[in-house]
Amino acid sequence: MNNVERIRSKLLSSDLQAVLITDEKNQRYATGFAFTDGAVLITLKSAFLFTDSRYIEAAQRTVADNITLRLFGAGKRLSQLIKAELDNENIEKIGGEEGTLSHGAYLAYEKLLGRTLTPCQGIFSELRAAKTAEEQKHMRSAQAIAELALNDVLGIIKPGVSERDIAAEITYRLLKHGGEGNSFDPIAVTGKNSSMPHGVPGDTLVKSGDFITMDFGCIKNGYCSDMTRTVAVGYASDEMKNVYGVVLNAQLAGIKAARAGVTGHEIDAAARDVIKSAGFGEFFGHSFGHSLGLDIHEMPSASPSAETKMPVGAVISAEPGIYLPGKFGVRIEDVLILNETGCENITHADKDLIIL
Repeated sequence: MNNVERIRSKLLSSDLQAVLITDEKNQRYATGFAFTDGAVLITLKSAFLFTDSRYIEAAQRTVADNITLRLFGAGKRLSQLIKAELDNENIEKIGGEEGTLSHGAYLAYEKLLGRTLTPCQGIFSELRAAKTAEEQKHMRSAQAIAELALNDVLGIIKPGVSERDIAAEITYRLLKHGGEGNSFDPIAVTGKNSSMPHGVPGDTLVKSGDFITMDFGCIKNGYCSDMTRTVAVGYASDEMKNVYGVVLNAQLAGIKAARAGVTGHEIDAAARDVIKSAGFGEFFGHSFGHSLGLDIHEMPSASPSAETKMPVGAVISAEPGIYLPGKFGVRIEDVLILNETGCENITHADKDLIIL
């Protein structure tokens, strides 16, 4: 079953005749091709990708034979072409993406198409939560690129190098090894700045005795990777080593608990209990992990409030951390693919404390 067929099965169960897809990531999920200004229309018997002359050749090379291309521009308006296909198939019950379309755009489409849109964002959230074998393949490729970049970047870290230099090197190496771009702006923070989970790289220079936390990923074939490693420069104090060990044990406990059929809360709790038992509970403020795929943050999550059971094929991050304000922070992050009996860790970079 391909993704168009998966979407059709959801249309049937939702009592819809079609869905209009304008979100770039959902377009890629449906067709393998994404265009910010275009759209995809999937009905119970047809599938259309609407693009313009700038991207028609790329679309022709990418989309499957079961998807019909429609070219707009030069007097042919996108909404007119969509309406013509709806009229041709006598479609009245059409779903729209209430979560990604602006309110104004949602109302404008209803007016232009002459139909009321039915909110159906949940169709894509549910389908995209369980990655297919092909999607998992792309994510393994993206993860492998991130690890190659990490190996390169470790070679340039030394006292006197700035956070900004490290972040720039990460971006360069991700691209050099085949990435299509960053899956998010890389984090590279040193010393006291590492206590900020999402610190922004600046002009702070690395010093001997610092922890450096690097959180980054790339896009490959549209899919994201994500990883974090915390390394020490020169030496690590006993306190630093202790905190690092607690975070690593917490991550391993969460990974052991991670499998399809359990809730995100259960996975998070397995890791969180380790950190609490070590006396650092108040210094772990975020969740154990999040799903990722076409977007760097997807659902379901592995968080304290997540009561949704993880599906087979869910891809989640495993990233507990401890952040001591004014001192340092530690985070270690891998990516897991969940199955019925456990999970596959697709991140293979060393997790023992590295002292450069």
